[in-house]
Amino acid sequence: MNYIKHLSAAFQMIVKDSRLNPTHVSLYMALFQLWNITRFSEVFYINRQEVMQFSKIGSKTTFHRCMQDLHNWKYIKYIPSHNIYKSSKVSMPIFGTTTGQVMANNKTSTGQVLVSNKNINKQIVNINKTKLPKNEIEVINFFKNNNWPAREAQKFYNHYQSIGWKIGGKIKIEDWHATASNWMIKADEFETIDELSQNKDNLKTSKRKNYGQPL
Repeated sequence: MNYIKHLSAAFQMIVKDSRLNPTHVSLYMALFQLWNITRFSEVFYINRQEVMQFSKIGSKTTFHRCMQDLHNWKYIKYIPSHNIYKSSKVSMPIFGTTTGQVMANNKTSTGQVLVSNKNINKQIVNINKTKLPKNEIEVINFFKNNNWPAREAQKFYNHYQSIGWKIGGKIKIEDWHATASNWMIKADEFETIDELSQNKDNLKTSKRKNYGQPL
């Protein structure tokens, strides 16, 4: 797959397509990067939090709308899983190819520019390094950087350490940062419910504290 020809052709299509906005373009480039990392496989799996981080999209509604738009407009083929324990599938049509070019595999015709296998391997290694935390201290630092107490970080670490860093005890965690972020969101939701319940009893207290503030 000649990635230079592909990107050139893709940008030509993007420039002419008035339906696209900057969010569509950012999302497409994030998906292209993930496709690149998988060595331009015919089908690859995505993690929503990871793609949102790459594309700088902060809204789940915007993410899903733009993914569906790119699918409907033939820029990608998107198969959502609708299951929190399974990743969604994406395939990328190849643009700017010649008749003799091999589609969606690692073989290319003579004279094409190749993506360096060395660079790809480095990218894959770097991603693998972030899949699981090195130790409890790394988790605590991540939680503190997000204004969460070390106690919550220890609960998160002990929970997933005890079940082999698997979601639901079955699916291997691909990105522990995303899993930790979900943990914080759920903890926030539980806390909000708890605070509402306390307010009914005129007890306006909160269990969440910022341990980074001086006494």
